[in-house]
Amino acid sequence: MKNILLPTDFSENSWNAIKYAIRFFETSACNFYLLHVDRLSYMVAGDIPYTATENVIEEVYTKPAKMKLRKILKQISETFPEHKKHKFYTHTDYNFFIESIENFVEEKEIDCIVMGTKGANGLSQYIIGTNTYDVIKKINCTILAVPENTRYSKLKEIALPTDFLSSYDSEILQFIAKILKQFKASLRIVHVNKSKAELNEDQETNKKILEDYFAKNEHSFHFLTNKKIEEGIQCFIDSRDINMIFMVAKNLNYFQQILFHSNVEDLSYHLEIPFFVLHENK
Repeated sequence: MKNILLPTDFSENSWNAIKYAIRFFETSACNFYLLHVDRLSYMVAGDIPYTATENVIEEVYTKPAKMKLRKILKQISETFPEHKKHKFYTHTDYNFFIESIENFVEEKEIDCIVMGTKGANGLSQYIIGTNTYDVIKKINCTILAVPENTRYSKLKEIALPTDFLSSYDSEILQFIAKILKQFKASLRIVHVNKSKAELNEDQETNKKILEDYFAKNEHSFHFLTNKKIEEGIQCFIDSRDINMIFMVAKNLNYFQQILFHSNVEDLSYHLEIPFFVLHENK
């Protein structure tokens, strides 16, 4: 039984992520936990900090949130009446967002967090919203981030951007192989370099590890040259039938160039392609 956390701020983007998660895990028995968090920062009257009583929190925040969560459950049952393998639970919390997510992941032994890339107040000039950014950077859990324009389609080709500077642990490789097998998808391992240069000895070794591990899976290696890594990724995706990106939260600089860029005008993959962020065990 998989335990999937679905944080929701009741925006259209979070509903889209919920729908994507249900379709993506449709063949798996899952516990889905819908979690809404009210931030402590909302509880400020003017410039004066205000500590609300339990009754105020219940009436002003918890009750309305529970009603909206019940509405989502109704939407789910109407949209996916055939999904009998899935169980849904709703929770509200009154805390800082990251603390709530971290506590919930530990308490419920969450396997994967699925969330939209923008929230109700997301700024359009940024690739992902603050909450998603913080979860990816601070929570050691697999995260499936679903952009606002994503519509579910069966996986065909999965891109794995890498700089080959470090190897991946066996659990991450095993997870990727499992997804490839489940969806009968192909893996496209893509390396974007800012200048034409041969791989060094360590990079060649790490490339060989990937080549050997995915020998039984449909896969290929692709080498591109572009001064901007994110633009190279965009060109590659435009030339293929990529409908998911895998990222390993390891080399932070490389990782941030692809996912945490502020200029999105020409980077449609941020608006359309879901990405799995995989963390190595600490």
